[in-house]
Amino acid sequence: MTYIQGETGDWEMVIGLEVHAQVISNAKLFSGAATDFGAEPNSQVSFVDAAFPGMLPVINERCVEQAVRTGLGLKAQINLFSVFDRKNYFYADLPAGYQISQYTQPIVGKGEIVLDLPDGGSRTVGITRLHLEQDAGKSLHDQHPSKSYIDLNRAGVALMEIVSEPDLRTAEEAGAYLRKLRSILRYLGTCDGNMEEGSMRCDVNVSVRKPGAPFGTRCEIKNVNSIRFVQQAIEYEARRQIEILEEGGSIAQETRLWDTSKFVTRSMRSKEEAHDYRYFPDPDLLPLELDEGWVEDIRLTLPELPDDKKARFIADYKLSAYDAGVLVAEKAKAEYFEAVAKGRDPKLAANWVTGDLFGALNKAGLEIEQSPVTAGNLGGLIDLIADNTISGRIAKEVFEAMFETGEKPGDIVEKKGLRQVTDTGAIETAIDGVLAANPDKVAEYRSGKEKLFGFFVGQVMKQTQGKANPALVNEILGRKLKG
Repeated sequence: MTYIQGETGDWEMVIGLEVHAQVISNAKLFSGAATDFGAEPNSQVSFVDAAFPGMLPVINERCVEQAVRTGLGLKAQINLFSVFDRKNYFYADLPAGYQISQYTQPIVGKGEIVLDLPDGGSRTVGITRLHLEQDAGKSLHDQHPSKSYIDLNRAGVALMEIVSEPDLRTAEEAGAYLRKLRSILRYLGTCDGNMEEGSMRCDVNVSVRKPGAPFGTRCEIKNVNSIRFVQQAIEYEARRQIEILEEGGSIAQETRLWDTSKFVTRSMRSKEEAHDYRYFPDPDLLPLELDEGWVEDIRLTLPELPDDKKARFIADYKLSAYDAGVLVAEKAKAEYFEAVAKGRDPKLAANWVTGDLFGALNKAGLEIEQSPVTAGNLGGLIDLIADNTISGRIAKEVFEAMFETGEKPGDIVEKKGLRQVTDTGAIETAIDGVLAANPDKVAEYRSGKEKLFGFFVGQVMKQTQGKANPALVNEILGRKLKG
């Protein structure tokens, strides 16, 4: 267990996350308006979204299906009976004065997410619930010196609110949870997880306590839009609360905001409770009743999810848990690796993908889908090493050229004359030249200084511009040095 050291000893963080994940669908939750990101303000707003009098909501079946699919992916209970409620609050970008959400009877109940920890272990974090709700619009405060503008394009967009149990104990665990949840959602195709576009946002609940003590008073940090900010906000907020408690104060239950420029949380308002929102069943919507067979049909269409894929990579490809975890974190990366590994040494394929390729992509700021090196070309490079056309060292040079130009490895090898020297006569000639140029070192080697073998190998490779077959160099050099 990781504790925070305070003036009065150890403190423990208690963290729960509420993730708002935008459902991938072509229309909103209760209207036919489009959901495209980046459209002109107020260009995707129906009469229902704008709360015109007499307009009635109609449930979007696709959004319900996506919520059920997500629940199944989280190994959660699917509730065949659920109810939509009105959550009443008044804000400029909520035209109706209420949000249609779910409260006491959500569509998805308890589930779980398994986190992969840095030490190789794992930990299960509980999911309390997943419910469907409509998003509010957006207030724009930076368009005019004295007025706020309203964009209702997001109003009515379907959200899944995924609530964790208060099982997280460190900022790092919270980051791991969000990465794993985002990975599952992307595998399922139910949310794209783009936090920078607002399609996945996080409310962070933080409290602190002495180890073993009851839960303390929590504060909620609203609408944090990156995993890095979530972790920073947790670290700051826990320290803030510890300082207050150690000075004899008490924590006010409140909603706070994360200030991304000053790296502090700021008070926003006192924390609302359910009764403040005056929840009641929406009179315009019947209870949602699902058929068990329909749910089972969705279950049959689920893809192989990260945990199952990781287990298969370990079993079938004999990869380490770490390598398998890195490769399955994103569906596109896993698919790329499998294309490279097909018919080849999977460990060698994993080393090239997780090492050279991911390193180059990271340096260039590219995603795997944008890689200039295709899976087919990287596989071709590994084939050239396997059939001794090039050495492992030359392969690094070829890979750099592939990443720069997108060319095939064989074309680069021929163009640059990098084909490996396997002619034993040519290798013997190079070795004889090196031995003749270094008689003193030959004598030292033969008198017992065997570490000099590496020196001779290096000189031979230098003579052949790195093209000599290393195995042949070692064999012939060993024979000649014995004299």
